[in-house]
Amino acid sequence: METIIKGLTSKQVEERQKAGLVNYESDVKTKSIGQIIATNFLTLFNFLNLALGLAIFFVGEYKNLLFLGVVICNTFISTVQEIRSKLTVDKLSLLNEPKATVIRDGKEQVIDINDIVIDEITKLGPGNQISTDSQIIQGEILVNESLITGESEPITKLQGDEILSGSFIVSGHCLAKTIHVGTDNYTAKISAEAKYIKKVNSEIMNFIKKIIKYISIAIIPVGVLLFIHQLGLDNNTFNDAVVNTVAALIGMIPEGLVLLTSTVLAISVIRLSKYKVLVQELYCIETLARVDTICLDKTGTLTKGEMEVSNIVPLELTKMSDITDALGLMSYHMDIDNQTMEAIHKKYARKNDYKVLEIVPFSSQAKWSGISFEKESYILGAPEIVLKDITNIKKELDNYTSDNRVVLLAKSKTKLNKKLPKDIIPMALILISDKIRPDAKATLEYFKQQDVDIKLISGDNPKTVAGVAKKVGLDNIKYVDMSTTNIPISKLVTEYNIFGRVKPNQKKEIIIELKKQGHTVAMTGDGVNDVLALKEADCSVAMNSGSDAARNVSQLVLLDSNFSSMPKVVGEGRRSINNIQRSSSLFLCKTTYATLLAVIFIFLDRTYPFIPIQLTLTSVVTIGIPSFILALEPNNERISGHIIINVLKRSLPTALTIVSNIIIITILPEIIRLSEIEVSTLSVILTGFTGFMLLYKISIPFNTLRRALFIFLLILFIFGVIVLRDLFSLTLLTPHLLVLAAILLMIAVMLFNIYSTVCEKMTNKIKL
Repeated sequence: METIIKGLTSKQVEERQKAGLVNYESDVKTKSIGQIIATNFLTLFNFLNLALGLAIFFVGEYKNLLFLGVVICNTFISTVQEIRSKLTVDKLSLLNEPKATVIRDGKEQVIDINDIVIDEITKLGPGNQISTDSQIIQGEILVNESLITGESEPITKLQGDEILSGSFIVSGHCLAKTIHVGTDNYTAKISAEAKYIKKVNSEIMNFIKKIIKYISIAIIPVGVLLFIHQLGLDNNTFNDAVVNTVAALIGMIPEGLVLLTSTVLAISVIRLSKYKVLVQELYCIETLARVDTICLDKTGTLTKGEMEVSNIVPLELTKMSDITDALGLMSYHMDIDNQTMEAIHKKYARKNDYKVLEIVPFSSQAKWSGISFEKESYILGAPEIVLKDITNIKKELDNYTSDNRVVLLAKSKTKLNKKLPKDIIPMALILISDKIRPDAKATLEYFKQQDVDIKLISGDNPKTVAGVAKKVGLDNIKYVDMSTTNIPISKLVTEYNIFGRVKPNQKKEIIIELKKQGHTVAMTGDGVNDVLALKEADCSVAMNSGSDAARNVSQLVLLDSNFSSMPKVVGEGRRSINNIQRSSSLFLCKTTYATLLAVIFIFLDRTYPFIPIQLTLTSVVTIGIPSFILALEPNNERISGHIIINVLKRSLPTALTIVSNIIIITILPEIIRLSEIEVSTLSVILTGFTGFMLLYKISIPFNTLRRALFIFLLILFIFGVIVLRDLFSLTLLTPHLLVLAAILLMIAVMLFNIYSTVCEKMTNKIKL
């Protein structure tokens, strides 16, 4: 007889809270506002810009400090957007926050997991993630500790056993007493390597890190050498050397690229929140946009997960009354730990005082459950698992499995002892049906149009899953029973798109094999049996209506459990990544030509042709304004190729053209008479117009926004060169200078086309 547990009293809870013995959160989901401000403002590149600004200030060239205004504006915009994103995520996280059922003052209460105190009595069941280290005081459960130990096989825990925070319950129910809270919990003590942290698979993040790494290594030695060389030139003062060196170095710094990326992704988080999508890992937006294979769990994803008993098919001349009595007995005494039992409980729960000898809870690994009374045992599970030979009922199974989940009710005179007895007598086939989501067909049609391979993975009979697949419009249906096949997994994932009778570990193996074959894999799921696969997938998506464990390991959570949100998520990912790639071309072009010019002018006995304010003009009109606007416009193009190749293909020809332009302009005074200010003016004009060639290229095909933006920026640049020439230290454009500029522009166009052709051919040969 079970002991009645009353739990802590309100007074005891209050005493423990005052003593700090409460399960405060040791892991912060998002950065604080202070951390966001610090992360955005206190960066290596910002410190470099500040140092360069101070150098300009001390030599008295105040108008050349304008570049700092651009840096501050970019940083401010990025910070505001990231704070908005943080507030959105925090708000959605509250909706997704795991709860705990505790017993206080003899009553069940639902509280936040961070309100659990020491000695708290928690009630745990299937799908619950254990939030505090505890000791079982009543009941028996099957626990999966894969999130903290890596061991995928479930472990049985009995009364008196300890259960660790971070693990989750596969089956069974128990009452457990909290023995550790906060940083004393096991998951808070173990090292970061042992905790579950999925490595982010982000090309954009890796690409930006590489750029920052290489520029950080190069910028100081290049700056020192260039300054020394500029200082040693004839007729070049200390002030001139400082200004010229600063101009070269600010061009090398790609601070806008980092800020733009974080801003665009932050805005994506805000946009997705409108569709009730919680983004738990920022860069998963990119990963999902690149997905070419999506693995779906049938129940709860394509179907509503609202199971009901649709029919009963008696076997072996069993009376219907005996079947309903058996179902009533099982339903009353056994835990409602899966959807099948929940459906049966709705229809057949009957109170009785039969003496229970043993209960075997359902597990997705074993695929059966059972109960032993004094005279008989009843078993409920997959027909092919419960019966070793299904020949006698094969006809009935074939008739019903295409439209229903079919479970077998059987009996035995033998006590179960946690294993299937030999004297099993089949009683009936229980037909369980689930409603297909009305938007499932349209959602799958979207993925088919986007060339995303769809695979259904389920613990159900493969024929049942195939029946659902047919209803939702899946083509070329080929199914396999994972409980009986001996075909190697590498061949299975290639040949089949329906996988039935899949065990949790097999789901994980399917994902691993697909990734080995070069696919970018997304996995959607909602149950504890999906956790291992969700962990392994490149992008994991959980339904909010599912288990705590599934939500906690997933990068995206559909808060309204609406699978039709997926196309919006993919679309948002494509918009972000395509636009970041396009804008990155503008930033990388500047960094590339500025770095090359800085190195070249270390060895060239010429004054560096730019001052900071001139680069501010070219950067604002050809990089700053267009990159920000173009990064936020709609863009649903399919992502193809690697970001490094895509960006280099666009930026390198422009950068090489600008470098060639400057070299030609620099040696012109050897041929024709040109003053330093005329050289500088020609350099600004050629750099600006070459930047517009790249902007034109990435804006094709033009729409109303792009056309208006291009014309506006071109007018703005011309206005700066002609009307504001004194501000930007440019000379008047005489007829002589205009003719020279026109000739140089024609040469630039020719060079741009040559470099573009060469880069196209070279990048096509590169394989990453």
